[in-house]
Amino acid sequence: MSHTNQRIDGKRLWDALMSFAEIGATPKGGVRRLTLTDVDKRARDKFKAECEAMGLTVRVDAIGNMFARRPGRDPHRAPVLFGSHLDSQPSGGKFDGALGVIAGLEVMRSLNDLNITTEAPLELINWTDEEGSRFGHSLMGSGVWAGIFTLDKAYGLTDTEGTTVATALDQIGYRGPEPAAPYAADAYFELHIEQGPFLEREHKQIGIVTGAQAQVWYDIVTTGQDSHAGTTPPSTRKDALVAAARIIEAVDRIMRARGDDGRGTVGQLQVFPNSRNVVPGEVRFSAEFRHPSMDEVNRMDEEFQAEARRLAEKDGVQLDLTVLFRIPAQPFDKSCVDLVRQGAAKLGYTTREIVSGAGHDAVYVARHVPTAMIFTPCKDGLSHNELESIQPEEAEAGCQVLFEAVVARANRTL
Repeated sequence: MSHTNQRIDGKRLWDALMSFAEIGATPKGGVRRLTLTDVDKRARDKFKAECEAMGLTVRVDAIGNMFARRPGRDPHRAPVLFGSHLDSQPSGGKFDGALGVIAGLEVMRSLNDLNITTEAPLELINWTDEEGSRFGHSLMGSGVWAGIFTLDKAYGLTDTEGTTVATALDQIGYRGPEPAAPYAADAYFELHIEQGPFLEREHKQIGIVTGAQAQVWYDIVTTGQDSHAGTTPPSTRKDALVAAARIIEAVDRIMRARGDDGRGTVGQLQVFPNSRNVVPGEVRFSAEFRHPSMDEVNRMDEEFQAEARRLAEKDGVQLDLTVLFRIPAQPFDKSCVDLVRQGAAKLGYTTREIVSGAGHDAVYVARHVPTAMIFTPCKDGLSHNELESIQPEEAEAGCQVLFEAVVARANRTL
């Protein structure tokens, strides 16, 4: 493997990952760091303190996104951004999101150690509420920043206790004075675990992420008639759950028809009245499709809506199907993707091109700033789970590629 003389410190990176993982640690070895809670505040405070100890300037915007700036030689140049998120799922792992932020800290530390001043300034970002598990809206911080939805809409979202985002930000002291809006930036790089099986399965060290999948999400309600399980014969039944089950099966069938590129999932299901001796009268459930091609997502959507209507009609139940949103496929910037490719090649890492199956802050940032992502493998492709796991050398490789890409972009000739 060819070595550059500019190396990040893999052990220091791993120690930092383990140190942050103590904040909100769960008995099974994961983390529970829900956005804008006291636990999230502890992670934010630690992030801020470590940045300031390195001489970085930290500012916070109105939705709580944190930006840590390292000056460049040319203060007029637009900064190169990199980062991810520190919040987690309710029973999340140590690496989802955190890897990108903590590797960013290591990039900054290494630049200080090596006494390197880049031409352009650098900014490391911790985005607010990427996961969406507390307030029900994922990619909140990057979404508000990118203008996908308004600050007022975000402020008004509530958790199950009725606490609003605005109140939660104030409670932990992270409603910042800066506007949550895009500013002139040269590029954005995000390092993340793959959250899927391909890199590990193919023994590749680095995923070169070329873009993110198109998605369509639905809320669905089937309404029949709740009635006595013992006295209602088949001829008069209007079973909302049976109809829902047939529609759920259709989601799976439509997905599998696309081979390994298709995704179709029903993750939420509520049955009413949810009694064992009552024929269910109403079922509420979610559905979503994803695919690298927007055209294919549109075809899945058409096929599904027609099939769902047909099945509901056949079972004599009413169908209420709402499209929550469509996210077009988001290709990443070719020149930024190339820097990731070049960095990995220079270091002799094995690579694979990959389209991200998950939504990431990078997907929204990419609408305003040239963007690329770097993936590292994770054990069994498992994520959003306490058993999520990566190897120290995998984290080090990802961080080293991040370092190469960020420095190359910040020092590019304009």
